[in-house]
Amino acid sequence: MPEYFIFADIIGITAFAISGFLIAIKNNLDILGILIASALTALGGGIIRDAILSSAPFAFTSLYPALTLIATIFVAYIFKLYKESSIERKWMFVVSDTIGLVAFSITGALLAINAEYNFFGIVILSFITAVGGGVTRDIMINEVPTVLVSDFYGSIAVIVALLLGTLHFFDAINEFSIITTALFSIVLRLLAYKRGWHLPRIG
Repeated sequence: MPEYFIFADIIGITAFAISGFLIAIKNNLDILGILIASALTALGGGIIRDAILSSAPFAFTSLYPALTLIATIFVAYIFKLYKESSIERKWMFVVSDTIGLVAFSITGALLAINAEYNFFGIVILSFITAVGGGVTRDIMINEVPTVLVSDFYGSIAVIVALLLGTLHFFDAINEFSIITTALFSIVLRLLAYKRGWHLPRIG
């Protein structure tokens, strides 16, 4: 399980760091603001997750989260992602945010399974890990959190958790099943965004 976790965590940090970077550029934040927005997006959910698990946050005890974050911001700056057209930046944000969402959903679910949580615990920890950083970032820049306005955003975290919880029940969690779950969830989120799918609304 640790190797699955670390691989998914690095992907999630990288993807969310890019989405945080793009959101910061969109809101004309300065260099410090860009660093804070990226860090909150990339590490916030994991810190909340580890606090719930009553363990020291990986971001504070391992070197790779901070190194991944800084390297991603540096590469994003070197390749001048901030100079892309608004449409390109929008799709770059959607794709990177989707990858980060799915990767962190997986890490949250795997850690919940490792902690022997029930199905409800797996879903909640997966959800919080996936959206916690983005919610913190959006509150900081005074925007309505994406999870509250995008119908197929938080739902993806729930779907990932349910799939992995079911796989665990049948003792079928392995590299192939995790990658399949990740690819399915990414395609579903991008398809939902492209076609404007949303959950039913009351009233």
